Parts: sequence; structure tokens; C-alpha cells
Amino acid sequence: MNARRNRRGPRPGSIERAPGIDYGGLDEILGYRLRRAQLAGFEAFHRATAGHDITPPRYTALTIVGANPGLSQSSLGAALGTARSGAMLLTDWLEGRGLAERRRRNGDGRAWGLYLTPRGKALHARLQQRVRANDAEFAGRLSPGQRKTLNKLLHKLAG
Repeated sequence: MNARRNRRGPRPGSIERAPGIDYGGLDEILGYRLRRAQLAGFEAFHRATAGHDITPPRYTALTIVGANPGLSQSSLGAALGTARSGAMLLTDWLEGRGLAERRRRNGDGRAWGLYLTPRGKALHARLQQRVRANDAEFAGRLSPGQRKTLNKLLHKLAG
């Protein structure tokens, strides 16, 4: 894959700098620096999930549903910061691959809760190990104190 990537140049969204390009002060803009860091994090995530059709939103949904059995689709959307329709698309994707299922919620025959299937739990456990290991490697560029400070500052910026 690296040989192929080198032959074609950096993939779209890559954090690699294009040789000979003047970035005109973009490095002084916090949002630009955050976006480059996000892309680097996404590349680490994609290395960890290689061979699976898992995007960051899908992994996030898998994790949230696994940690909150019986979660409503609306609550999943709120946790993801997406509209209910976005949560429905993620739920449909998870369900279509046998990773999650909708079940009637107790006490309300009209409401449905989301649950990971055994297959979904097994995949999540495997991916979680790989994602955490790759994330630790990615974050290893920083000292423990720097990671703590960065997490605190990012939390402050996110609101």
C-alpha cells in the first residue's frame, strides 16, 4: 500500500505537506492546526481498523451502543451530535451487518432500544484493542504531561 500511495502521491485529506507549497500563514490558525492533527488521528484510526469497513462514526456508534444497551436511536443521535436520521443510517448499517439489533423497549411497545449482537460485541472488543493501541502510539509523540494538558485544553475548546 505504501508503494502505491507513494506512486500516486498523498491521499486526499493526508496530513503530508505538498513540496514547494507556501502555506501562507495557515499554521498560525488554530482551526487549521486542529484539522491537521485530526487527519493524523484519522490515519492512525484507519491503520487500526484496516480490513474492516469501519469509519470513525461507525466505531463511535458501536462503542456507544455497546456501553449503553437499550439506548434509543434518538439518544444515539444526541450522543453523536447528529440528527436522528444520521443515527438511523448508522443503526441500519450496524444492523445490516449483524452487529446490532433493535429490540422493543420494556414498558413502551412503540419504542425500540439498540443492542450489540454477539458478533458486534466480538468485533468491538477486537477493534477496541487495536484502536487503543494505535491511539497510544499516536499520542506517544507527547509526554504524559502534554497529553493531559492537551486533553484539558481540547475539552475546554469543545465546550
